[in-house]
Amino acid sequence: MKALTLTAPSQFTFGDVPEPELAPNEVLVAVRACGICGSDIHGMDGSSGRRIPPIIMGHEAAGVIARIGQDVHGWEPGARVAFDSMIFCGQCESCRSGHTNLCPDRRVIGVSCPDYRRHGAFAEYVAIPQHLLVPLPEGLSFEEAAFGEPVGVALHAVNLVKPNQGDTAVVVGAGLIGLLVIQALKRAGCSRVLAVDLDENRLELARELGAELGLKASAPDVLSQVRDWAGDDGADIAMEVVGITPTIQLAVRSVRKGGKVGAVGNLKPSVEFPLQEVVTREITVYGSCASSGEYTEALQAVADGSIRVTPLISAKAPISNGQVWFDKLHRGGDLLKVILHP
Repeated sequence: MKALTLTAPSQFTFGDVPEPELAPNEVLVAVRACGICGSDIHGMDGSSGRRIPPIIMGHEAAGVIARIGQDVHGWEPGARVAFDSMIFCGQCESCRSGHTNLCPDRRVIGVSCPDYRRHGAFAEYVAIPQHLLVPLPEGLSFEEAAFGEPVGVALHAVNLVKPNQGDTAVVVGAGLIGLLVIQALKRAGCSRVLAVDLDENRLELARELGAELGLKASAPDVLSQVRDWAGDDGADIAMEVVGITPTIQLAVRSVRKGGKVGAVGNLKPSVEFPLQEVVTREITVYGSCASSGEYTEALQAVADGSIRVTPLISAKAPISNGQVWFDKLHRGGDLLKVILHP
């Protein structure tokens, strides 16, 4: 089969590789669309330590079942599917309690690190354990279905903070996940959402997708503007979707006493955390990792239009041109989601 393989830091080769061998409980999915994730961009240059070459990356994907393993039940060739990107055991205490994202044996499709290598979906075919499969809702395109993973991340984060009907919320960071979080907050019942970002184009898109107001993070009085918008002591909820010191501090200072902060971004492993403000104002901080059972909800939200993903697609291209698009994304700019096709 043809695949896009990371062969060295920031270097890809497109060409023939062996077709995946199926375990008894796996299906072979013929990939129809696969999105380039931000973690792929951070990983391809070797900086994250989680894309050690050689590796076929890609985990935001959808396709058609081409073949099934001998122990697979309930799935047949021809079925249109997406799949969770995180392989979990299903037997540990975390999995049994519904926290599959905290499974100690979890592995991520398309990731290569010192502990394991699992080839992903920037290829004609990918092998997927049957318990990760999710059927596509009727009428949902493969490109839209490829958003199941990032939409699941946004839904999981919002589900953790449990918005009440009529809550106000601030989203710090209007990148791809932030734009999905804005929509997830509205879907969960927040009456007003404010977005903060450095990029005016992304703030404009945030307003299009449901934010009442967009503020430039570089403004010297941005916190005062947030407080003026929220009224009283601050917003009910703040979602931090970047992961650096200034943004986590802004998120904490944007909420009222007794408010809630969802920590989603993790660009930096450590930040200067305003501990005293969290303690004295009794602010609850929720760390959010990946998703945990939200994949079906994510696909349904895209299918019913309550979360819009088409405005987030910056480009569609063949996998054979993957090097070009990885390079463009690595340089930064206005690109959000690039979808590759085998």
